[in-house]
Amino acid sequence: MSERGDRSAYTAAPRDRADPADPADTADTFDTQDALDAVESATEAFVAHRNLLFTVAYEMLGSAADAEDVLQETWLRWASVDLDTVRDKRAFLVRIVTRQALDRLRALGRRRESYVGPWLPEPLLTAPDVAEDVELADSVSMAMLLVLETLSPTERAVFVLREVFDLDYDEIAEAVGKSQAAVRQIAHRARAHVAVRRPRGMASPAETQAALHAFQRAVETGDLQSLLDILAPDVVALSDGGGIRHALLQPIVGVRQVARLLAVRWWRRDAVRSVEVVQINGGPGLLVRVDGEIDGVLAMRIENGYVTGVYHVRNPEKLSHVEREIAVSR
Repeated sequence: MSERGDRSAYTAAPRDRADPADPADTADTFDTQDALDAVESATEAFVAHRNLLFTVAYEMLGSAADAEDVLQETWLRWASVDLDTVRDKRAFLVRIVTRQALDRLRALGRRRESYVGPWLPEPLLTAPDVAEDVELADSVSMAMLLVLETLSPTERAVFVLREVFDLDYDEIAEAVGKSQAAVRQIAHRARAHVAVRRPRGMASPAETQAALHAFQRAVETGDLQSLLDILAPDVVALSDGGGIRHALLQPIVGVRQVARLLAVRWWRRDAVRSVEVVQINGGPGLLVRVDGEIDGVLAMRIENGYVTGVYHVRNPEKLSHVEREIAVSR
């Protein structure tokens, strides 16, 4: 499926047209045309909301690959709906994608319990304009997705639909199969849970860019002092190799420990390495290539001009969405 909403992924093959000379065939022709018109209408609505649906699924799952699968399942259900009975296509589609994502999230939770080392969200190469929508960029950031991982599936769905996409409580209630009163309680509980765990510090665009480029230079050169200068005292580093590539099995905390890790342990000195500044999940990031091949992604959390979080994704199964921009929207 194309991340840009390719219509061909959601259209059905037209049937052969009947010979209009026979009245029965003429009726069949009208039936066939009605069916084709219905498919066209369903396709137009789905493609128009595709980026929104992907973002809902991704924020609930933290996995672009699983979000794409959920979109395929959503399309199959949407294509079988009688659109004459649908008053609000956007709300109806969000309801379908939420239910599919909830089912997938519950299944993924069992798999993530046996994951080797820290589990990090699958990184996305996002377009520069995503950073201009501060709330959207924050909602897809690595730091926020990790906070969302600490919610139950239903809490996560309610929080995402209410706080990020501003859905009414009655719409959310239909999507998650709860009463409005229950949804309000869940939303209050999830909001309080997230509030004490989400990053609080802010950085201006200028501070972010300055810190990002200073961090890039320090990583490229492996200069320990430069790393000590740009990392916050309580910086946290996590890495995800998925048991396929070498990575940390536990988070590393503290400026000296993380600086030494970046300067010495994470890089093969005999390899040709390049580090490219990119936007990852709406925030600052580095795309690392070793001998010309993508080796990993470094996403960063920057607060008050210092790097406070480093998220290093090396699992090759999570690197397929960092070679082309992925559209996210609200």
